[in-house]
Formats: sequence, structure tokens, C-alpha cells
Amino acid sequence: MGQMINEAAAGGSVKKGSAAPVVIALALTAAIMAGAYAGLCYWAGSRTTFYPKETISGVNVGGLTVEQAGQVLAGSLPGRALTVSPVQTAEAEGWLPEAAGASITLGELGYTAEQCPGIAQRHFDEQAAAPFLSRGARVLSILTDSEGDGLTAQDRDEEIFREGVARLAEELAMEPVDGSFTVLDDEILLTKEANGRSVGEEGLALVLESAAASGETEVQVDMTTHPAQPLSIQTVHEAVSGEMENARYDKETGGILPEKRGASFETGSAQRLLTAAAPGETVAVPADIREPEITAEELKAVLFRDLLGECTTHVGGTAARVSNVKLASAAFDGTVLNSGDLFSYNETVGQRTEAKGYKAAPAYVQGETVDEIGGGVCQPSSTLYYACLLANMEITERYAHRYIPAYITRGMDATVSWGGPDYKFTNNTQYPVKITAKYDKGYLTVQLWGTRTDDLTVKMTYETLSTTPFEEVEQLDPSLASGQRQVKVTPYTGYRVKTYRNIFDGSGNLISSDVEAISDYKHRDRLVLVGPPKEEVPETGGTLPGIPAAPSEQTPAAPGNAEPSVPAAGPAEVPAEPEPPAEPAEPPAIVVIPPSEE
Repeated sequence: MGQMINEAAAGGSVKKGSAAPVVIALALTAAIMAGAYAGLCYWAGSRTTFYPKETISGVNVGGLTVEQAGQVLAGSLPGRALTVSPVQTAEAEGWLPEAAGASITLGELGYTAEQCPGIAQRHFDEQAAAPFLSRGARVLSILTDSEGDGLTAQDRDEEIFREGVARLAEELAMEPVDGSFTVLDDEILLTKEANGRSVGEEGLALVLESAAASGETEVQVDMTTHPAQPLSIQTVHEAVSGEMENARYDKETGGILPEKRGASFETGSAQRLLTAAAPGETVAVPADIREPEITAEELKAVLFRDLLGECTTHVGGTAARVSNVKLASAAFDGTVLNSGDLFSYNETVGQRTEAKGYKAAPAYVQGETVDEIGGGVCQPSSTLYYACLLANMEITERYAHRYIPAYITRGMDATVSWGGPDYKFTNNTQYPVKITAKYDKGYLTVQLWGTRTDDLTVKMTYETLSTTPFEEVEQLDPSLASGQRQVKVTPYTGYRVKTYRNIFDGSGNLISSDVEAISDYKHRDRLVLVGPPKEEVPETGGTLPGIPAAPSEQTPAAPGNAEPSVPAAGPAEVPAEPEPPAEPAEPPAIVVIPPSEE
């Protein structure tokens, strides 16, 4: 064997087909390449500059010293903008079209100019600290594939980075915008809903780190969609359609209920417009709009500001009657009527019962004065009626008393009875009206408070159309002594009265004078109970028939000089209501009665 080798080495012949030359060639090539790679590694490790074509996050620093590379990086990296947009999904169709994405610079992510010298130094140190044999591979990789270094977490200010990520996440996020509508003068604006979205800061940070390392300037990030409440045309129709309503008083809470517009529009065309609109887009739908005349803000400023009407009457009679008057008036004290509301005395005061504290007091029942539970409650209704007239309210239902009362001007009374006559009026003003009633030292005062919108005043007058005088009727009462007289029924004169509502302007000029009502008050005769006549007793002196008796020694009294009988003592009759003063001989056609007259 050794001989064969020696022969070959000595140039002896080699058998044809031997592999030795190939092996020798490969070995030589490998040795040369190894030597060359070793030389490359040595060359790379001895450099004081970055490798040729070396880049840091896309910035070419090849052949530059660390100081030069720091300057180049400071001029390029901090101002580089990264555009971040959401990954487009099916849910993204519900986002606002203009909210595609946001941008941020590397400087705002902590890769600042102050960091750049350190970035250059760290990357050069990593190049120099690489193992000897890996240096050549690094050089070859850069030369062939133009690969470079990427920025890492060590290359940034971490606090600035986190602040930038949070700010960008907030900028990318959107709150969901629910569908809405706005009513204008002649149209309704419909705004289509737009979904919201948000991004997690940790996921966003990873995307931004990757972009900073690769040098990319446009990246996408996954977003979470938050659905918005869609706008329903039916909801809009229910909210705006119907009658216009002014702001009004809330009787339950004592607050003010807001105003409501009245509107009508074609729902079919409105739905088509809304469906075709982009998220967040506003479309206009023609509509017939009726705006309220009084808003909540306006009502709050003038609520119960003005005294519209007032009436005071004297409360007489028994203590029970006074108590009933106070109880009934307290039942409607504080009542509030919104514009158009109807007031019913019976419904508001309720049934007059002993359980509620009402007492038996004189009242009229089928023409007679009797004690009845709740007697006297007509005085509050009459006082209220007169106050309503002076406030220019709309009188809906009113009945005159059977007999004329003395506590109020004729024609200005309003009788009531549970299950019978009622007194009703309607608030015909645009604003709420409050009724107040106060009893003080024998007088009842009823006031109506509201909001005056003009300078008009009302004066009530009446005209006596006819008078029916009462007569005196006697009725025999055997229980009375002979010749005794006692009044059983007090009399009333009957009247037919026409009342006028006279309206004057602020200068005192009469604007109108309209018939308010015609009141028929019945007459009632005075009924006097009289004792039976004195019986005449014939004289018997024992005379014979046909022979006149002897004259008396006493001289008979002259006709008309008989001594009158003395009626038996008894309680004086007290009428249910004092009789009004007698009518003057020639009353004027119209008598103006000031509000304070009782």
C-alpha cells in the first residue's frame, strides 16, 4: 500500500477511474474557502465601522462609524410615521367611513433622537460581539439579501412607548353612535347608527414593535366592534306624530312636563332613505311640523304669576254651616288645571258625608229650608263661580239657586248638590291655572292664579228682568193659642235676572258685552201659622124666653178697642239665608257690581 502511494506521489501512473483527484480537488477548494471565510471573519471583526449595506430599521448605516450612524438615525427614525388601520371585516361596514385609521411617529413611540446614538452603539456592539465564525455569515447575508437590523425594545424609551400606544388606541377607538333624529321647521333629520370599536393596547403594542423592527410604515390591527342602537322609523313616528302639546304642569310631582311637537311624515320614503344611508350619515325627510307655543323653560318663568280673578264673600249662619264652608273650600284649594282641563265641583270636593266631617246645616230641599248634611257648600261654589267670571274663564255648567242667596250678587251664584246640579268650568287660557281658597275671620276668598297674556279686565253686571213679590198665607194651627201668630216659612221675592260679561281693554274701553246667563229665582210666600179664633159664649141669666136680659152694669168696649190677645212666647224664626234687601222702586237697567261687593 505504501508503495502504491509513493508511486503516485512520484508521478507513477494511476489507475483509470480513480476518485482520488476529485477528493483532492474538493479538499483543496474547501481549504481555500475556509481560509477565505476565516479571512472574512477576521476582516469583519477588525472593522471600526458598520458592515457595508448594513441597515437599522431600514436606515442605511453601511460603512458609517457609530457616531455617524447615530446622527443618520436621529435624522430619519423619530419622524417616520406609522399608519395603523383596522383589519377590514364584515363588521367594519358599520363603522364611520372617515374613521379608517390613525398614525403615529416612531419618535412618539419612544424612538427619539436622544435614543439614536445609543441605538447605533448597541447595534455596533452586537456586531462586534458576535462569535468569530458568525461574523462572515453576517457580512455575506447583508451583501446578498440586504438584510439589516430591526429596532428592539432596548432601542426606545419604554414610558414614552406606552403613552404613545395608549394615545393611538384611544384615537383608533370610536364610541358607538346610536341612530337619532332631529325635528326642524319643515323636515326631520334622520341619522343612521354607526358602530363603535376598540383595540387592546397589548395587541397594538406588538403590531407597532413589529413595524418598528421591519421598517414598515403601514400596518393593520384587529379591532373589537361595539354595536350601536339602530334608529327605528316606527319609533320616530310614535315620538313626533300626533297632536302638538304645550308644556304643562305635572299634578303628581308639582314639576313641569316638557312640550311636544306635532308632526307627520311619510314613513315609507323615510325608511328607504335611512336604509341607503352610510353609517353616521344624516338624511332629511320632509314633514309637516307643528311647534308648541309654550316650552317648559317659558312656562317655568311665568307659572302662576298673575292673579286672574278673585271673589270674597261673608260666611254667616250656624257654626255647622261655617264648618261646612271651610271644609268644602279646603277640598278644592290648590287645585291646578292645565290648559283645556275641566273642573267639576262635585268631583273635586266629593260627596259631603258625616265621615268626612260635614255637619247638618240649613239647606233648601224641594222648596223648604231643612237641616241637611253639608248645608252651606253652595257658598264656596258660588264664590268660585264669581272669581271664574272675573278671570274670564269658560263656564261649562252652572245652575242658579232656587231662591236668591244673600251672600253674593244676584246672578253670580252657582248651586251644587251631590247627585244633582254641578258647577264646572274650563281653563280656556294657554297656561295652567291654580285655584286657592282661604277662610279668615268670617270671610271666604277664592282666587285664580295663572299667566296673563293681555291687559283685558272683566266686569259683571246684571239686569232684573222681572220681580215676583211674595204673599202672606195664613194657616190655621190648633196647637197655637187663639189669636197667636207664628211665621213658619220665611218669604223670598222671585227674580228673573240676566247677567252680562263685560270685557274692557287696558284703556278702559268696552270691547264686548255678552249675556252670561239668565237666572230664575223662585218666590216663596210667607207662611204664618195662626191660632183658632176665640169662641163666643152666650149669656144665661135665668130670663124667660122672649124677655131680653137686663143690661150689664159694665159699659161694653167700643168697636176696635178690644184688648188684643198676647201670643204665646216662643223662639224667633231664623231663615236659612237672610232675605236680600228690597228692590228699589225703579232699578236701573244695568247695575255695575264691583268684585268686592257681597
